[in-house]
Amino acid sequence: MVEEWAEKRVVIAPDPATLADSVAARFLSRVAKRVSSGSTAHISLTGGSMGSAVLAAAARHPKIAEIDWSRVHFWWSDERFLPRGHADRNETQARAALLDGLDIPAGNIHAVAASDEGLGLDQAAAAYAAELAGHPCRDHAWPSFTVCFLGVGPDAHIASLFPDRPEIQIVDRAVVPVRDSPKPPPERVTMTRPVINSSKRVWMVLSGEDKASALGLALAGASYVNVPAAGAKGRRRTVFFVDEAAASKVPPELIDREY
Repeated sequence: MVEEWAEKRVVIAPDPATLADSVAARFLSRVAKRVSSGSTAHISLTGGSMGSAVLAAAARHPKIAEIDWSRVHFWWSDERFLPRGHADRNETQARAALLDGLDIPAGNIHAVAASDEGLGLDQAAAAYAAELAGHPCRDHAWPSFTVCFLGVGPDAHIASLFPDRPEIQIVDRAVVPVRDSPKPPPERVTMTRPVINSSKRVWMVLSGEDKASALGLALAGASYVNVPAAGAKGRRRTVFFVDEAAASKVPPELIDREY
């Protein structure tokens, strides 16, 4: 089967606060549309300051009360292998920003095992892959995410897929362990590119001048091995939601004024 992905587009907001609010509103509208049709929405979350800001903005939005959250499942594209409840875990940050305030079954929140729960790093990765496999879609042994959120680092990493590292090239597993991460903490668990790229929509959210170079390289068609953000592609939409500071190197023809 030939894989086809949507063209990458860029949507610009004037500042980080406006960016978070606008992405949150789009996110809630997309989830509401999905669940109102009787379907289940699988959402992959990310960490970082903008990831948390979007979730916090969603928690404040009036539309949040209109959604049947029992039809929504949350996942994480990566997690830091730290004790449960640690402030640096993506799960902890997402729960504080949004998830703990939702009327949602506990089983709909799919967190990676923590380092204090008796599993080693490899076992945690295998367990998360098995959990994903419990919710397969038509074409893959894992969910096809309605929205897969990703942050982008100044080095253009996504999830815990870092430049010039072996994890970015793995295609025969859904989840892999990461050791000696170039960004602390050193041990992490991450989804691989095939899982990310089977998402219906990949939304990369980034702000700040320090992200401009990474964004420019990702849009210029750089190799995903060197620039992982260049290799993230949704099947229906691939959108970079950015603020003005991050957009300084974006070609005008790639800016979407209507989406």
